[in-house]
Amino acid sequence: MVDAQVLPGEIKTRAEIMPIFGGSPQGGICPSASEPNVVIYTDPLVGEQFGYYDGWLEEEDEHGRVWEYTGHGEGDQTFEGRSGFGNRAILHHVDDGRTLRVFKAVGNVPGTGTRRHRYLGRFELDKYEPYVLREAPNKQHVMRRVIVFRMRPAKEEYELLPDDVIPPAPETSAITVPADVTSSAIVEPETNKKTKSSRSAGPKTIAERREANLADDFIAFMAGQGRELKRFQIKVKGLTGILMTDLYDVQGHVLYELKGTTKREDVRMAIGQLLDYSRHVQPENPKRVVLLPAVPHEDLRALLESVGIGLAYWDGTTYVGVPGVV
Repeated sequence: MVDAQVLPGEIKTRAEIMPIFGGSPQGGICPSASEPNVVIYTDPLVGEQFGYYDGWLEEEDEHGRVWEYTGHGEGDQTFEGRSGFGNRAILHHVDDGRTLRVFKAVGNVPGTGTRRHRYLGRFELDKYEPYVLREAPNKQHVMRRVIVFRMRPAKEEYELLPDDVIPPAPETSAITVPADVTSSAIVEPETNKKTKSSRSAGPKTIAERREANLADDFIAFMAGQGRELKRFQIKVKGLTGILMTDLYDVQGHVLYELKGTTKREDVRMAIGQLLDYSRHVQPENPKRVVLLPAVPHEDLRALLESVGIGLAYWDGTTYVGVPGVV
């Protein structure tokens, strides 16, 4: 597909964009009724004054560049109902046969209040991790759950300027957020086609859902013990990405990393994540525990003990090894 009509870097008003790509005269996420597109507008004047940014992550991964875009909704963002219409359109753009086209506001038409928008190019959701969930303030400075879409350029021709990169964190910080800011706390709509969407097809997503189910069950168990569970949202000085831990027991000062299986590679990953995250947690030196859906092999139990990391697991009737819980 070649976008002969509009090239990345070109600047247009919405009135000029709509006859080409469709969309609507207002709103940030604009599914088109006339063209196979979801037109996405980002405006630094809207989000950045409240402390969150749309833009390129400075750090590339093995698959290339990622553009982060915060979804729609003043309260807890969702894929459901009328308030989740735009978020749903982004999530299912492949199933709906639509292309994501991203524009960034770059000022006004001289002498008017009409915004001008620079075309960044065609995008698609990252098939490995289409979105993440975080806490961010709304216009009333109330913290709420937001859906942050992770998009990748759909072809080589795209616009990337230094001003489009999310600014790195000036200092390292870690804030606690509700435990239900997880993939288990948000309902994904079923695709409107018989084929599975790219969101639900991957083994990574299946593993995430197993972990989410384990998290939900453990949260309920700990609530019965009078324990409050949260998560840490961590910004690291000099980096643009945001880290999210798994569960944190506030009263016990215990940091948990959850895995949906007892495989060696998962236990190894959990160890690395706990060693990484726990450096930034306040208060310092939390207990570190890997939480699993069953007891792992004795060699993995020995591995955890050798690095000073605890083990908790479901034994079929209750959770074993939970610090401070009989």
